[in-house]
Amino acid sequence: MRTAFRVETVRAAERELMARLPEGALMQRAAAGLAAACAELLGRVYGSRVVLLVGSGDNGGDALYAGARLARRGAGVAAVLLAPERTHEGGLRALLAAGGRVSTAPERDLAEARLVLDGIVGIGGRGGLRPEAARLAALAEESRAFVVAVDLPSGVEADTGEVRGPAVRADATVTFGTYKPCLLVDPAQERAGAVRLIDIGLELPAAADLEALQYADVAALLPVPGAESDKYRRGVVGIAAGSERYPGAAVLAVAGALRGGAGAVRYVGPAADAVIDRFPETLVHSGPPSKAGRVQAWVVGPGLGDDADRVRDVLAADVPVLVDADGLRLADRATVRARTAPTLLTPHAGEAAALLGTDRAEVESARLTAVRRLAEEYGATVLLKGSTTLVAAAGRPVRVNPTGTSWLATAGSGDVLSGLTGSLLAAGLDTVDAASTGAFLHGLAARLAARGAPVGAQDVAEGVPGAWREVVGG
Repeated sequence: MRTAFRVETVRAAERELMARLPEGALMQRAAAGLAAACAELLGRVYGSRVVLLVGSGDNGGDALYAGARLARRGAGVAAVLLAPERTHEGGLRALLAAGGRVSTAPERDLAEARLVLDGIVGIGGRGGLRPEAARLAALAEESRAFVVAVDLPSGVEADTGEVRGPAVRADATVTFGTYKPCLLVDPAQERAGAVRLIDIGLELPAAADLEALQYADVAALLPVPGAESDKYRRGVVGIAAGSERYPGAAVLAVAGALRGGAGAVRYVGPAADAVIDRFPETLVHSGPPSKAGRVQAWVVGPGLGDDADRVRDVLAADVPVLVDADGLRLADRATVRARTAPTLLTPHAGEAAALLGTDRAEVESARLTAVRRLAEEYGATVLLKGSTTLVAAAGRPVRVNPTGTSWLATAGSGDVLSGLTGSLLAAGLDTVDAASTGAFLHGLAARLAARGAPVGAQDVAEGVPGAWREVVGG
């Protein structure tokens, strides 16, 4: 499990550790790891030109001490001091003693650098970069140098992943002690590049603020039928989707559901003929959902049009319900909050904006804030789809999905995700685990199917078994 913690938690852990260590030892640990990572990126350190962008805080001190270590190995290191009167004194002395220098021509030094270390602002920074720092960050981005951020790209919001102004765009980030939320969540994540975590000995709480499942975590959650299993013991998922205008949504939701681990799929709606033609193993019913037979979970909404009756009927069921697409528009908030069985909402940014009464750009710029607010207002688990897919529920760390590809932005892929995740709900996973596991498999299936080329929603559905096998090592 990859975990991330808020600034307040990181600061408290740092204070506790520093109280037990000699003065300056923690910064030296960070600088040593940073310098080692930079040396690996450079390959040949001797003779390489390195530029440090140095702010006034400890982040600048980390960069200076790391620069001193590189200078002792023969690199030509120049430090651009953004606040000379407030530069970390010990770090600057170490750099100068190792043969480094203070830059008097930043433009020329940046143009000639092989590596630039961004030590402008640390985890305590708020808002975008100030004009001079923004100018230097732009020069670094335009140069041919490899840009390495110290702990996080300067100018991004550590706790939320927001980018509220000019910010560094790094090729790699070396972070200390733990991941910060901004390194896992867009739009900040996109500026971090490849992230390397350096262990500096922090003792952190058991419960993180954010977590990202890895292969082993997902493998442990996947339902596996036992010797005595039958289709009902494995779970039956109901799909209330599709309409005369959008029969394909029903077909795609069923396609995802059939690959999600449940024992059977019941379909209720006007697209039964299209579903049976494609998937004859599906159990179909004309409706209403409450008369279709036993299910362990429902999926409602994809391609539903304006059929509010099916939504109301499904929400009255005493089983977990996943609401997607048109269902999100038709579901009454008070009804969702009043449910005693679990509810999972799966909006994209535009749908989330409509539910929150804001605009899409605000949701996309502050994804963590949006998903937490939705979970609180609806009393439900929320899977917010997008460049960073997030899963939030009250009292649980927000889950960040690490898989996917930009080719996944294709019509119908969300219908596949709904069916897949609904099947995992029917198989017995709780809403958070089903949502995060479904998103993981869905993103991995798309990545495997695409391999750098366009894919359709059906390709994603057909790729789920391969993703499942890859996760479990089969």
